[in-house]
Amino acid sequence: MTAPIGYHAVVRVDTDEGISGWGEAPAGISWGGPHGRYCGESPKTVRHVIAGHLIEAIKGLDPRDIAVIHRTMDRTVKGNPYAKAALDMACYDIAGKAADVPVYRLLGGAFRDRIEVAHSLGIMPVEKCVDEAVMAVEEGAKTLKCKTGLDPQRDVQVVRKLRERLGSDIRIRVDGNEGYRTVWEAIDVTRRQEEYGILLCEQPLMDNRQLAQVAERIDCPVMADESAWTVHDILELHALKAAACFSCYVTKPGGLYRARQQADIAGALGMYSDIGGSIESGIGNAANLHLGAASEIAILPSVSPVSKPEGAAGPSVAGVYYLDDLITEPFRFEDGCVLVPDGPGLGIEVDTDKLKKYAAP
Repeated sequence: MTAPIGYHAVVRVDTDEGISGWGEAPAGISWGGPHGRYCGESPKTVRHVIAGHLIEAIKGLDPRDIAVIHRTMDRTVKGNPYAKAALDMACYDIAGKAADVPVYRLLGGAFRDRIEVAHSLGIMPVEKCVDEAVMAVEEGAKTLKCKTGLDPQRDVQVVRKLRERLGSDIRIRVDGNEGYRTVWEAIDVTRRQEEYGILLCEQPLMDNRQLAQVAERIDCPVMADESAWTVHDILELHALKAAACFSCYVTKPGGLYRARQQADIAGALGMYSDIGGSIESGIGNAANLHLGAASEIAILPSVSPVSKPEGAAGPSVAGVYYLDDLITEPFRFEDGCVLVPDGPGLGIEVDTDKLKKYAAP
């Protein structure tokens, strides 16, 4: 993925009763599904699709009628799930505020009030990666997610160094982001990483049939991310025995409504998930946290940011990816977990001055 993080589309939907809802689309133009199944979106395409098509289509509908809104959006525009997800978030935010309940209540209630943070370590020199991991662990992180897939030798070395430095109590996930050249390379690297103890292997290759070949030949679970956008993807992954779990988040399927459907189907098939994302601001992160609270199968440590405005209390490394945020109050971080906002709607207040400050030209 070459699109920069932090360049996102933000939407506000206003109602005739004076209630406004917020949504976010962390769209990346180079991000999509296997074999061109899902095309990349960008903040500019999201703006075009919403302003030029979707907002007019749903104007006059009740934001609480979320199934009707999704049917209308799908009949109006094919694909473009990130654009639809931004509007879906805003509608749920409005509905929650109108009913004076958190969004997770609208999704069926909370199985948990917090999500364990897996601190994400990007592609960087091994020693720098280890140093960042140590700081994250010192602040309370208990799980690390290591980006891999570009250099097999480095991918094994970084897991070994992390394990040597941090001991056996810290969980390590690896994420190849479809980077390995062949099934056999993915198998070889993962087996060598398994010698040092890894929690799971995320999306080492693009193709689902290739994932199934890897899953059959390694010991740790395979997680699907780029391969798991829709309910139909979940059914295919299960049929091929390609993944034991998947990364469930709001934007890939097109919103909270569709993500909840994904989670329910996956649960019925015996699969489980984390709560993924694309390093959203506090707006999109809040939506993902509500999804995680309401999804029974969301049991894995997740790359859920500890969103906080500049200068606010909280960790400086663990779960922190931006120097500032669009929300006015920080998310709480306790015992390695980020707490789900419990106010009405998404449970956040957006700093509109920050929106103006950070708006792209």
